[in-house]
Amino acid sequence: MATRRRFVVQAAAFAAAPFISTRVTRALAAAARRKLGFALCGLGSLSTHQIAPALQKTANCRLAGIITGTPAKALQWKAQYNIPDRNIYSYETMHRIADNPDIDVVYVVTPNGLHLDNALVAAKAGKHVFCEKPMEISVERCRQMIDAVKAANRVLGIGYRCRFEPHHLECVRIAREREFGAVKVIDSHFGFNIPPGVWRLNRALAGGGPLMDVGIYALQATRYLSGEEPVWVSATTTEGDRARFSEVEESVLWEAKFPGGAISHCSSSYNAVGIGYFRVLAERGWFGLDPAFNYGGLHGMRSDGKAIEFPSTDHFAVEMDDFARCILEKIPTRVPGEEGLRDLKIMTAIYESARTGRPVDLRSA
Repeated sequence: MATRRRFVVQAAAFAAAPFISTRVTRALAAAARRKLGFALCGLGSLSTHQIAPALQKTANCRLAGIITGTPAKALQWKAQYNIPDRNIYSYETMHRIADNPDIDVVYVVTPNGLHLDNALVAAKAGKHVFCEKPMEISVERCRQMIDAVKAANRVLGIGYRCRFEPHHLECVRIAREREFGAVKVIDSHFGFNIPPGVWRLNRALAGGGPLMDVGIYALQATRYLSGEEPVWVSATTTEGDRARFSEVEESVLWEAKFPGGAISHCSSSYNAVGIGYFRVLAERGWFGLDPAFNYGGLHGMRSDGKAIEFPSTDHFAVEMDDFARCILEKIPTRVPGEEGLRDLKIMTAIYESARTGRPVDLRSA
């Protein structure tokens, strides 16, 4: 009787198997596969308050290691996240991750001008590289990073979190499907009042002022909302208080033209009330987000009175999960190194226009 009962149970299980939904089988497969180990390179505010907590929420990743130049931080993170000694590195010893199978990805979160150096070590060690934006401080250094990661046969991704955020994706859909007709004008601004003495005011480390920091969000928005690359830019900068802005611009304003006919008006400032938004003007209406670039609390509206609202998501968890999934499934990432390179080319042109007082034609760049 027991044997017959086992047979009936087994037969029922086999009969039910074809009816298990694809969603369930995918969920089971995702639960069964190995999570990729991320090592955070640089334990500043972003890693501490955003990235490390986000890694606790991911499905495809885990916090496996840290790279820091501050021994006190190493001890704190070791205790907080139960990181074994073998997975804790300094910048001088990070090359040893080559011998550590616990670490699959190095997430570079150091100052902009150090991204290439850290990425080169990670790539040489055979690790995938995820790099915070801006990718680097020059076009040439971006190209060097791309070449090094490709030579190592690893994957390079850039931390453009808004490319995975539901409110932004909905705005891209509205633009692509031309719900209000063709896009004509994109207005965007992102800025805040920066305190003195921080590394972002050091040109060698930052590469520039607000454009290289938060202005890149406005620039990115114009590119993915228009679906095109700008062909012309014109810009101006202000110097501001020389005690604070002796090396980088205080504010920057630029205009750009796109091949389909759209134009953009953007600005960014290190000496203004913290605000970040975009608004898209189209043939038969408008839509946008305000705030647009914060870590949470995003809100959108359309000229037809409909709100653009989605449940809050952890931007960093979503982008890291997607990058890990691309590696695991061997598919391209939507934020490759080439995407970071494009932004650096445009920002370089913006600075050139501001310096010379003349527009820059990007079609010859």
